Amino acid sequence: MIAGVFEVPAAVLAWLYAVTGDFAAAISLIAVLVMLLVTPLNLKSTKGMLEMQRLAPEMRKLQTEYRSDRQKLNEEMMKLYQEHKVNPMASCLPLIAQMPVFFIMFQILTGMTYRPTGGNELVAQAVLNAGGDTDPIGFMPRFLSHTSNLYESLVRSEQMTSLGLDLSVSPANMLGDNFAKGLVYALLVVVLGALYWVQQRMVAARAAVSPSMSPAQQKLMQYLPVAFAVFQVFFLLGLVVYYIVQTILRIAQQYYITKRFYSGDQSLGRQAQAASERARELAKEDGGSNNPFKQAKQDLTEQRGGKGGGGKGSKPDPSKSKPASSSRTNGASRSSKRTTEPKNRPTASGRPASGRPGGSRPTSNNKRRRG
Repeated sequence: MIAGVFEVPAAVLAWLYAVTGDFAAAISLIAVLVMLLVTPLNLKSTKGMLEMQRLAPEMRKLQTEYRSDRQKLNEEMMKLYQEHKVNPMASCLPLIAQMPVFFIMFQILTGMTYRPTGGNELVAQAVLNAGGDTDPIGFMPRFLSHTSNLYESLVRSEQMTSLGLDLSVSPANMLGDNFAKGLVYALLVVVLGALYWVQQRMVAARAAVSPSMSPAQQKLMQYLPVAFAVFQVFFLLGLVVYYIVQTILRIAQQYYITKRFYSGDQSLGRQAQAASERARELAKEDGGSNNPFKQAKQDLTEQRGGKGGGGKGSKPDPSKSKPASSSRTNGASRSSKRTTEPKNRPTASGRPASGRPGGSRPTSNNKRRRG
C-alpha cells in the first residue's frame, strides 16, 4: 500500500519522460504539475491567515473579558468565527497537506536510481553471473512500470544524464570525484539558495510574516530556507533541479499573492496588518498579557485566589477576614459606650468588672470562697 503512494506520481513522471525524452525536462514538468495542485491550497491558506489577523482586536478583547473563564472564552470565539465565516484551520491544513510532497519526490527520484548495496549487491551479481551476464548491475529502478520508457532508459545504467550533468549524483559526491565538474553542480545549489532568498524577501516586503514576531525572528525565517538549500548539496542533482523549478514558480506565486491581497489600502492584507497593529496596542494596554505563559500563570493565580486557598499571590478578602487587632479595637469601642457596669453581675471571665468609677464590690461568690 505504501508503494502505491509512490507508484502513481512515478507513473506520471514516466509519462512525462515519454513525451519529452529528457530526464531534466520530465522532472521540471512534474514540478509544474505539483505547483498547479498546491497553488489553490496556498491561496486559501494565505486568505485564511489574513482573515484571522483581521479579527485579532476582537479576539484580544474576548481574551481580556473572559480571561478567567476558558469555557466561555471558547464559546465566544466560536461565535466570532461563525459570525465572520472564518475557519481557524483554513490557514494551516493546506500547509500540512503539502508536507509529504518533499518526501514523495525524494523517494521517487532516489528509487529511480536505486543500486543494490551490501548483501543485496552480492546476491544480484550472483544471479546475473549465473545467467552469463557479467556487466555491472547498475540501476534497478523502483516504483516504475517495467514497460515504461523511463524504466528501460535507467535499468542497468550507471548515470542519469541530462544537459551533460548526471542527475543521479549529489553535488557533494561530484566535488569529491571531479572537483572542476563538481563546481557546476555546486553552482546549481547556490542558484537554489539565491532563489529561496528572493522568495523570502518578497514575503518579508509585504509583512506577511506574523506581526507578533520580533525582527530577529523575522530574519531567522528569511534566512532559514537559504540554510535548507545548503543541505541540498548532499541530495541528488535531480532533486535540486526539481526545487529550482518549483522555487521559480513560487516566486511567481508570491508576486500574484501580493497583487491580489495587498494592492490598495482597503485590501485584505492591509486590513489584516492594521488589525494586527491594533491588537498589539490592546495587548500593551492590558499589561502585555499576550505572552501565553504569563497569561496562564495569571489565570492560575486568579483561580487559586478565587478558591480561597490562600495561594501565593492571592489577595485576602476583606469581607471574610479581619485583623485581630481590628476586632479588639471594635470590641473596645463597643464596650466603651457603656459608662457603668450592672451591679453584682459577673463578667465573662467570672470575675467582677474592674476599672469602673468607685471601685468594685466583692460578689457573694467571693465571700463564700473567703469563708
